[in-house]
Amino acid sequence: MLNFAAGVTRFQRDVFPTKQELFKKLSKGQTPEALFITCSGLRIETAMITQTNPGGLFICRNAGNIVPPHTTATGAMTASIEFAAASLKVPHIVVCGHTECVAMKGAMESDALDELLNIKEWLSFSKAGVDLGTDLDEWGRVNTLLEQNVILQLQHLKTHPTVALRLAKHEVQLHGWVYDIASGKVRAYDELTKKFLPVAERYADAVELSESA
Repeated sequence: MLNFAAGVTRFQRDVFPTKQELFKKLSKGQTPEALFITCSGLRIETAMITQTNPGGLFICRNAGNIVPPHTTATGAMTASIEFAAASLKVPHIVVCGHTECVAMKGAMESDALDELLNIKEWLSFSKAGVDLGTDLDEWGRVNTLLEQNVILQLQHLKTHPTVALRLAKHEVQLHGWVYDIASGKVRAYDELTKKFLPVAERYADAVELSESA
């Protein structure tokens, strides 16, 4: 806690004054570019990965970057998705998984979670793909499940009425990402090829425009 307190002091003294205009603008409202759904894992730093300032992302984090299919029962993820899609009207929704994901390893070994019933139930929303890659080693199986989980959560997003409506109106785009912790590489799912491609390749036009600006 002492480290946190010291960090707050440094933020107030050294960082906030350099971004005062940004925070003044944010105090009057928010217009994020994307809803960013990622894992609770402490090794994922969303602002660092995307190089965004405060206000750029509306972030939802949970074990396994999971989006439960829509139901009539209210849950934190359901409410947050509804708020981002209907109220904030984000133009993009990103589901970002990551390598070395403990949640995905847990989904593969669900029998070991019999005493952790809430975790076991939550991870059941990632079940698609568990049996894929059974001829691979553990790393290969986890990586396969990781990718399949991201794709599955994109499908779950489409069951949420606010997202489905905006998709029908071409007002929002869905993106599936996988972040490699060791290399820093990010791959994005391409619907046409059904493959995860390097971000620079998947969004070549946007990257080129940004670099020329």
